[in-house]
Amino acid sequence: MKTTIKTLCLLVLTLVLFNCDNDDGNADNQDECNFAGFTFLDTSDNTQTLINEADLTTDFFYTSSNGPEVEIYKSSDPGNFWFVTLVVTDGATGVGQLSVNGTIYNVNVACQRAGNAIGEEFRYDITASGLEAEYCVIIDLYH
Repeated sequence: MKTTIKTLCLLVLTLVLFNCDNDDGNADNQDECNFAGFTFLDTSDNTQTLINEADLTTDFFYTSSNGPEVEIYKSSDPGNFWFVTLVVTDGATGVGQLSVNGTIYNVNVACQRAGNAIGEEFRYDITASGLEAEYCVIIDLYH
């Protein structure tokens, strides 16, 4: 019985700490993400990948030749974990590309919070066939 209670408590704690569900409609009014960083769920086998915000670099190109765009990548492995999109305003939707372990996905993107300066936040919901992902990150570089 004690093992069951401990397991249940651990499960609840894990769900609270590692859930970055910004789909609640309150993301624009929420001060902090439940998980700051990248959350990726492969819906085909329910495997989850988490990368802390401190391990990511968020690059906001306001003057890009494509128009404003955001690039987010894993600082230690930028060739295998990255995301790029032109969706950079609150409430905007569009497309982007996401690379996870070197597999590139064309994804649908919804921007829940958009910053425009170093230290401000971007929040994205990302979907495609077989995956769901979320970013809750701070702008590190501005061009």
